[in-house]
Amino acid sequence: MQSWKSLIWSALAVAIGVPVALAATSEQLAWRGPVYILAGFAGIVALALVLVQPLLIGGYLPGLSAYRNRRAHHWIGGALALAVVIHVAGLWFTSPPDMIDALTFASPTPFSPFGVIAMWAIVAVALLAALRRRLGLRLKTWRIVHIPLAIVIVACSVIHCLLIEGTMETISKAALCALVLLATIKVMVDLWRKRALRGERA
Repeated sequence: MQSWKSLIWSALAVAIGVPVALAATSEQLAWRGPVYILAGFAGIVALALVLVQPLLIGGYLPGLSAYRNRRAHHWIGGALALAVVIHVAGLWFTSPPDMIDALTFASPTPFSPFGVIAMWAIVAVALLAALRRRLGLRLKTWRIVHIPLAIVIVACSVIHCLLIEGTMETISKAALCALVLLATIKVMVDLWRKRALRGERA
C-alpha cells in the first residue's frame, strides 16, 4: 500500500516537475528579461496547480484526510490566484499595450482571449470563496456556482497553454494539459455518480 502511495505522489511530481524543468532549459529564455521569465513561469505554476485542485477535491491523493483535502484545495486555490496575478502583472510590466489589447479582447493572438477568460473565472472563484460566509452561500449553491466556473478555468487554461508557442516543451506541455483535463473529467464523473447514488438512496 505504501508503495502505491509513493508511486502516486511521484507521478504527480514528475507530471509537474518535468514540464517546469524543460521550460527552464528553453533557448528562448536567453532573449527574455527577468520579469518576463517570472511571469511565464508563474503561468506554468498556475497550470500545475489547476491539475492539483481536482485531485484534492476528488480525494485521489493518498495520505490526506477529507478535511486536509478541503483545506489544501482552499489554500492552493489562493496560490493559483496569486500565480495568475504575478503572471498578468509581469506581462503588463513588460508590455502594457499588449496586455490592454488582451484584456479588451482586441489582441490578434489566438491564445489571449482564453487566458483572459480563465483569469476572470479564477478571480470570480477566489472572491466568492473569500466572501462565501458573508454572502451566506450554502454548500449546494456554492457548488452550482463553483463547478461551472471550474470547468471554464480548466478548459480555457488548457486551450490558452496549448496555443502558446513559448518556453514550454511541446510534448510535456501537451501531457500536462491532458492530465489536467483527465483529472477534471474524472472528478466531475465521480461527483455526479455520488449524487446519483444519494438520490437513489433517498
